[in-house]
Amino acid sequence: MNKKQKKLVALAAALAISFGIIPAANAMHIMEGYLPPVYCIVWGVICIPFFVAGFFSIKNTLNTNRRALTILAMAGAFIFVISSLKIPSVTGSCSHMTGTGLGAILFGPAAVSILGIIVLVFQAILLAHGGLTTLGANTFSMAIAGPFLSYGIYKLCMKLKVNKLVSIFLAATLGDLFTYCITAFQLALAHPSEAGGVPASAVKFLAVFAPTQVPLAILEGIITVLIIIGLETYAKKELKSIGFMKEA
Repeated sequence: MNKKQKKLVALAAALAISFGIIPAANAMHIMEGYLPPVYCIVWGVICIPFFVAGFFSIKNTLNTNRRALTILAMAGAFIFVISSLKIPSVTGSCSHMTGTGLGAILFGPAAVSILGIIVLVFQAILLAHGGLTTLGANTFSMAIAGPFLSYGIYKLCMKLKVNKLVSIFLAATLGDLFTYCITAFQLALAHPSEAGGVPASAVKFLAVFAPTQVPLAILEGIITVLIIIGLETYAKKELKSIGFMKEA
């Protein structure tokens, strides 16, 4: 790496440390103990095939080019930092950006499942953000469902020859919103409303999430675009090594 790239990596590390040491209050993903045991187990089992695919995806990427490790680590740090900034939204959960769209666009959604669960484990243990019993549900919503939608939207936009930066913005924004649609469904499924069942409960959770989550999703889209612009300026070789610049 040249001096500019080293400065960029050092800045990312400094941001991660500065935000990582901020103590969490009551804001969380789906918090510890909020889901019944059967739901914790089911969501965890559903995530297993994605973890296997993600492991081989990262392994193949690094075997092909070790230079990609720098960008991969940056994507993981970005997820950790940006998803640690929490706005309390409803009992048992919160609104926050996810940061997974960036990794999905650069490395594919399978790889993000591994980055996501690592981030969620550290947040649950060190920041009391989320929980170990709800790890499967949080991983599925933030590190699997959201990234897959982000990746699909980005690829679709590129095929339709939509402007690249607009494609990145839409992918990151809609992926963030989809994460919280899944979270609302998970909460509703575990805690259905007495009048209206799961659908009514899901609508209530979505209604509470929307005022904070929609602006945050738009902000995440803008931040993701800015990061891509920065990488294209200071880390062209790394982006070419993972094939991203070829699409550009």
